[in-house]
Amino acid sequence: MATRIGGAVGSLGDYLREQRVANRLTLRQLAEAAGVSNPYLSQIERGLRRPSAEVLQSIAKALRISAETLYVRAGFLNPEDGEVRSVELAVLADTGLTERQKQSLLDVYRSFRAANTNQEGA
Repeated sequence: MATRIGGAVGSLGDYLREQRVANRLTLRQLAEAAGVSNPYLSQIERGLRRPSAEVLQSIAKALRISAETLYVRAGFLNPEDGEVRSVELAVLADTGLTERQKQSLLDVYRSFRAANTNQEGA
């Protein structure tokens, strides 16, 4: 039996399933529209896989919903800070970077922000 990963991903899967059902799409239809395999989409919905930003963007487009909403649900973006979110969205949308590069860049950016916040409070 497979193990579910992170809570954010589980809620992402639940949300995707709700959106798919609301759009009256089968798993197969959404997978085809998003350009991913049926088993992979099923694993995302069940919280067994964490999709990349590109996959989330494709799924959002197929469901006609905001990719930003999926990024927040997947834990890629912080929903509270609009300024930070715009930087994070720009990084996630950059097709010239690999997923690993995007995650590394976001990690560095967030660590700088945290360090600056800690300095302001000191």
